[in-house]
Amino acid sequence: MKLLLIVISLAIAASSSAQQTVSLFNGKDLTGWTGAAYEVKDGILISRGKNLVTKKQYRNYVFEFEFLLPPHGNNGLGIHYPGSGGPSSAGMELQILDNSHPKYAKLKDTQYHGSIYKLKAAKRGFLKPVGKWNRQKVTVNGPRVIVELNGTIITEANLDELEKKNPRHKGVKRRSGHICFCGHGAAVKLRNITIVELPD
Repeated sequence: MKLLLIVISLAIAASSSAQQTVSLFNGKDLTGWTGAAYEVKDGILISRGKNLVTKKQYRNYVFEFEFLLPPHGNNGLGIHYPGSGGPSSAGMELQILDNSHPKYAKLKDTQYHGSIYKLKAAKRGFLKPVGKWNRQKVTVNGPRVIVELNGTIITEANLDELEKKNPRHKGVKRRSGHICFCGHGAAVKLRNITIVELPD
């Protein structure tokens, strides 16, 4: 009986530890990240280059962040990224995009904000106006990917189903990897970046 209680206690402790909220941006520098020369200014992370990649790899998690788009702003959140190659093909990229700009009026449905690039379209109409901060929550749990924007779920995807529909896409087959911000030349601002790792 004592052994059983010890095992249960350890399991609870491990689960609790795994589900602690961890900040991935200290507001001062790029500790915990590698890659592009993003700028840190007044506690804000500003996109100045290409891929900014977490040093650690993740499997199941809840990732939250706030972002501010300039006019025609374009970035992306790479998930299950192996660390080389294009995040949208070697891994998967969740679009971060100013949907309102005329430049993007004729994109495919799977290329607008919150979509899993070229794999799964997101609902539109929930971005705040350009120049306002948005809050996004991304849950990755096994094959399930859920994107919540400003309190509304805009994307729900099953990677197993997407893999069957897109057998040539390497990234959709992956179930772990780095997280990255994919700079595309726009000065997108980011803050309050956190992660909660979920138990397998």
